[in-house]
Amino acid sequence: MAKDVKPTRKNLMAIEDRIELSERGHDTLEQKRDGLIMEFMDILDQAQDVRSEVSENYETAQRKIDMARAMEGDVAVRGAAAALKEHPEITTQSKNIMGVVVPQIESSKVQKSLDERGYGLLGSSARIDEAADAYEELLEKIILAAEVETAMKKMLTEIETTKRRVNALEFTLLPTLYENQEYIEQKLEEQEREEIFRMKKIKAKKEEEERAEAEEATAEVAAAETEEPEPAD
Repeated sequence: MAKDVKPTRKNLMAIEDRIELSERGHDTLEQKRDGLIMEFMDILDQAQDVRSEVSENYETAQRKIDMARAMEGDVAVRGAAAALKEHPEITTQSKNIMGVVVPQIESSKVQKSLDERGYGLLGSSARIDEAADAYEELLEKIILAAEVETAMKKMLTEIETTKRRVNALEFTLLPTLYENQEYIEQKLEEQEREEIFRMKKIKAKKEEEERAEAEEATAEVAAAETEEPEPAD
C-alpha cells in the first residue's frame, strides 16, 4: 500500500526507476506474447493438417491390412511383420522458437524397399506390400504429429506464462508503483508547501523583530534629543 512507503525523494527516484524498468519489461513481454501467438497459430494450422493426414493414412492403412488379411490370411500377414529385421530409428534434437525450446524429431529406416523388409519377394504379395507401404507412411505422419503436437503444447504453456506476467505487470505491479509515486509526490509537495509557509513565518517574524528594534532605537534617539540639558553650576 502507498501509506507503507516512506515519502522521501530517494524512494521517489527508486520507484521511478522501477516504473521505467517495469514498463520496458511490460512492452517486451507484450511483444513476446504477440510473437508467440503468431508462431502458435502457424503451428496450430500445421497440427490440424497433420491430424487430418494421420486420420486419412490410418484409414488407408487399416483398409490395406484388412484386405491383406482377407486375401492372404492372418498367418501370412503376421509372418511378414515378424520378418522385419531393421526397426525404425528416432532421434530427437531441439530448436528455439521465440525463446521456447521445442523438440525436433528425426526418423530413419521408416520407409523400406521390398528387399529391406526381411520377408523376401517370394514370401510376400502385392497386398502385403501395399499394407506395409501404408503403415510406413502412417508411421512417418505419426512421428511428425508427435513433433508438432509437443511443440504446440510447449508454445501454449509459454503463451499462458507470458500472459500471466503481462497481466501481473499491467494490473498489479505498475498500478501499485503509480499509486506509490503519486502518494510520495503529494507528500513531498505538502512538505514543500509547509516548508515555504514556515520560512515565510520565520521571515515575517524576523522582519517584525527588526522593525521593533528599529522603532525602539528611533524612540531612544528621539528621547535623547528632547532631554533637557542639566543647569550649569
